[in-house]
Parts: sequence; structure tokens; C-alpha cells
Amino acid sequence: MGQIIAYYKYQTTKIINKIDDTPGLRIWQRNYYDRIIRYQKILDIARQYIVKNPLRWDKDPNNPRRGGVSPPLE
Repeated sequence: MGQIIAYYKYQTTKIINKIDDTPGLRIWQRNYYDRIIRYQKILDIARQYIVKNPLRWDKDPNNPRRGGVSPPLE
């Protein structure tokens, strides 16, 4: 499974860098944790996170222009 994810990341990075004319630019977050979602409840939580996460970008500690610390997930 790890090889499939690595290949996907490699190929998508090549395509994005070609479109954006940014050879060698990293696209994927380092130390990213991949996992398989097996249960509906976990899927619902992940979907909620995906929808709400961009709204918290101004407070994200990884945002160089952040205004504080990210609030916990509800």
C-alpha cells in the first residue's frame, strides 16, 4: 500500500509542478500520516474536518501569518 501512495504522490507532484512551472517544488506535506478509513463514524469526522479546516487557516500554527493557535475540533 505504501508504494501505491508514494507513486501517487510522485506522479501528482510531477503534474502540478509541470502545470505551475515549478520544477522540484514539494507539494505534499512531510511526515503526512496516511490511513484507511474503515468506519462510517470516522469517515463523518474526517469529512467534518475537511470542510471546517480551511476556515481555521488564519489560526493554524503552520500558517506563517497566523493569529493564534488552532481551536480543537468540535
